[in-house]
Amino acid sequence: MNIPNKITISRIMLIPFFILLLSYPFDWGTVSLGTTDIPLTHFIAVIIFAVASATDWLDGYYARKYNLVTNLGKFLDPMADKLLVSAAFILLVALGMAPAWIVIVIISREFAVTGLRLVAAGEGIVLAAGQLGKLKTVIQIVAIIVLLLHNFPFNSIGLPVGDILLYAALIITVISGIEYFIKNWHVMEDSK
Repeated sequence: MNIPNKITISRIMLIPFFILLLSYPFDWGTVSLGTTDIPLTHFIAVIIFAVASATDWLDGYYARKYNLVTNLGKFLDPMADKLLVSAAFILLVALGMAPAWIVIVIISREFAVTGLRLVAAGEGIVLAAGQLGKLKTVIQIVAIIVLLLHNFPFNSIGLPVGDILLYAALIITVISGIEYFIKNWHVMEDSK
């Protein structure tokens, strides 16, 4: 197994720790961030999530730079991304920090795009992520981090940036999903 795939596997291996921290009621106290006190478990979970998210960029960069792109990597990388982001959004709902309907729409888009990619793969076609899809991922990651940090540092000015980013992620997720299907609909037509 090459290094980019090992990096991707490390991202997948961080997910259970992230889930455990946010779903088990550990009482490790709080961390003060400016005027905000957040549970220590949320703070540690943000660090794990940020590190895991950074590995997405790292494995892709390394694979392209050293020409180490593999079929395993093409499968594992998007799966790891979807597992991490889906877990985070579901936990945000469980914590009462995100509306369930937004998370359902976001995860549904991911399933739909994955389905299209599977159909394409069956035809021997690899569908790359578009620029809007990449922007979607960045906004989702930042929204999750800000929400888990209880809107730090923006709560000191009374601006709900976490919620704004969540709605921005929703809008970009839907638009990028529509764009992806329009751009790649030929795959569905060809597979009839």
